[in-house]
Amino acid sequence: MNSVAAPAGFSLFRYSAPHLFYPLAGKLAPWFLAIGGLLAAIGLYIGFFVAPVDAQQGDSYRIIFIHVPSAWMAMFLYLVMAFWAGIGLAFNTRLSSIMASAIAPTGAIMAFVSLWTGALWGRPTWGAYWVWDARLTSTLILLFLYFGYMALQAAIDDPRRADKASAVLALVGVVNVPIIYFSVKWWNTLHQGASIKPGGSSMADIMLTGLMVMVFAFWAYAIGMVLLRVRALILEREKRAQWVTDLVRAPRG
Repeated sequence: MNSVAAPAGFSLFRYSAPHLFYPLAGKLAPWFLAIGGLLAAIGLYIGFFVAPVDAQQGDSYRIIFIHVPSAWMAMFLYLVMAFWAGIGLAFNTRLSSIMASAIAPTGAIMAFVSLWTGALWGRPTWGAYWVWDARLTSTLILLFLYFGYMALQAAIDDPRRADKASAVLALVGVVNVPIIYFSVKWWNTLHQGASIKPGGSSMADIMLTGLMVMVFAFWAYAIGMVLLRVRALILEREKRAQWVTDLVRAPRG
């Protein structure tokens, strides 16, 4: 039986080389950022102008369209960061560690936005901007883990040593993510439970539509920003490589 041979030089991991991933990231980043901006405009319009007033919380609930996507992304990005950091630690792959480093700032921003919007939502709902609730506290710890990861990398001059040390911290911190997610089930907390569950949603359809559009908007934005950050880190770490020298010297069209 005849088999179709793969093209010469073809590899599933072709773009794991920084010099090949760099131009790919440059092509993809603007698309993701544009999609994120478009979806955010649609989602915010639905959330603030189309979705009805909540029967119990009034208009204050509308912060959910920013709070929930940022909270989800903060947790998800940490898991992805820890995954790439672990791959870099286990296999000593340059791009994996760069990916982890690129994710950290965006993840930290998501965690901060989650806490900030949660505080604004908590004031009319609980009567206070902050309470030492299990979910709030564990999300604050998540923000500190992001800060710790970035601070540890900045404190060590050797990038390889910095990648290994920060990867250990990232992997240890993974245990905090399920604590955030399941905190409202494990403890008696002020934070409300999930409105979206595998069996369905307690939200009105138009509210759910606006929320999911915003989730995808945050996804696209996060991917676009990470790709831009990856390009900057690749240039920083590969600055002595010949391809970077050629790139800098190439005439601009």
